[in-house]
Amino acid sequence: MISFVLLITALVLLVGPWMNRKPLAVALSLLLWIHAFRYVALQIFSAQRFGFAISDTLANEIALGDLVATLLAIAGLWMLHFRVPVAKLIVWVLVIESVIDLANATVGGIRENALETATGVSWLILSFYVPALWVSTGLMAWLLVLRRGQALTDQPANTSMRALASDLQPKEA
Repeated sequence: MISFVLLITALVLLVGPWMNRKPLAVALSLLLWIHAFRYVALQIFSAQRFGFAISDTLANEIALGDLVATLLAIAGLWMLHFRVPVAKLIVWVLVIESVIDLANATVGGIRENALETATGVSWLILSFYVPALWVSTGLMAWLLVLRRGQALTDQPANTSMRALASDLQPKEA
């Protein structure tokens, strides 16, 4: 829970305001980089050998889901870089895939008491990386909904209070 609180705090105080000033392609790219490294889940197979008590079925589901997410994130990064219009669709597919995959892994992990035997890298992934995946997935969905009519390269309208206040200040000639 501490990771969720810290990540959401960083989002509200730092990342969110920064993203609001950037084109949609830039804001989404930052979040896709978090998902591009989901192949780290492949360590689940070696973790099983060292005492991570998780079934082969769940390990396979987690690994496959994270590999698919990695490929979608990489495809999305390239498409956003080259401003391919279908990039938004790829990011939506990643959001949907991530919600399904992360929910499945969470429910399976709870059912199999995965946190009780997680150590080392597995513990770090579950404690830090998985919360970052949840938060970034939610933020991707939020950005796609909030800025749905916006082109990938459009500079967002600055509607923050500070920007409004600066617009009201008299301009020097």
